[in-house]
Amino acid sequence: MSNVQAVGQRLIENVERVIIGKHDTVTLSVVGLLCQGHLLIEDVPGVGKTMLAKAIAKSIGCVFRRIQFTPDMLPSDVTGVRIFDQKTGEFVFQPGPIMAQIVLADEINRATPKTQSALLEAMEERQVTVDGETHHLSPPFMVIATQNPIEYEGTFPLPEAQRDRFLLRISIGYPDPKTEVSILEDQQIRHPLETIEQVVGADELLTAQTEVRSLYVDDLVKSYIVDLVGQTRRHDDVYLGASPRGSLTLYRAAQARAALDGRTYVIPDDVKYLAPYALPHRMIVSPSARIKDVSAESILRDMLNSVPVPGGVVKSAR
Repeated sequence: MSNVQAVGQRLIENVERVIIGKHDTVTLSVVGLLCQGHLLIEDVPGVGKTMLAKAIAKSIGCVFRRIQFTPDMLPSDVTGVRIFDQKTGEFVFQPGPIMAQIVLADEINRATPKTQSALLEAMEERQVTVDGETHHLSPPFMVIATQNPIEYEGTFPLPEAQRDRFLLRISIGYPDPKTEVSILEDQQIRHPLETIEQVVGADELLTAQTEVRSLYVDDLVKSYIVDLVGQTRRHDDVYLGASPRGSLTLYRAAQARAALDGRTYVIPDDVKYLAPYALPHRMIVSPSARIKDVSAESILRDMLNSVPVPGGVVKSAR
């Protein structure tokens, strides 16, 4: 896994030239990239969500597109549309902004659910279908969606099926005072985003993504993942728990985190670290629990403390 670790570290170091003091957030973003997954960033405006997406795109030299979601946006504004070409007398496909490699879906919860759902096929199958014609997306493909907190006015909560497509839900948060001073100094003349260059090629990234999937996961760790996800379906305060896609998310994300650490095997700590980012957005808290101000995050913390962690011998990589 030395190749994956080298690719990941170059990406992390390069992005951290723009996103200062948020090592965990940047690392989780690279985990999502290595897993061929998508990210949902939930945070207030102005903390660097857009800059994070742009920095990742520049670091791998991929085509970047930004979609600013608004209440009046239509699904065709995302996927594209067929228009009549008067010169040829035929209908031709005019690709939408989703036909890129790194797509920033900015303020996704300001669009209507119908428009939000236009991303479903692209995120899951890496293709879009317009008027019965399928158009495949070029790898590597990643959607980084941002949303404001639901309590803000003018927002539409993401449907369950849409949230389940996101590998991880993360936040950036405000910087500490010392880091904020560094941000002011770094941007005094020009933005650091203008100075960073590509550090990983697309082919190199695709190779790393393939290598991550071959990393060894012990049967005990697999059972731990299934037990943890299963608890989300049986908890009294949870109306709807995580689907098998949640188990697969933890599995693949744990492989990527282990590879970034230079290991050829996954340990339970990988699962415990990633669970708060992979599972809460897949859980629907029951109405009675919401009245008591119980959150999915607090329920998951209780689960992590109660579900037995496998001990004993971790087998060597096959």
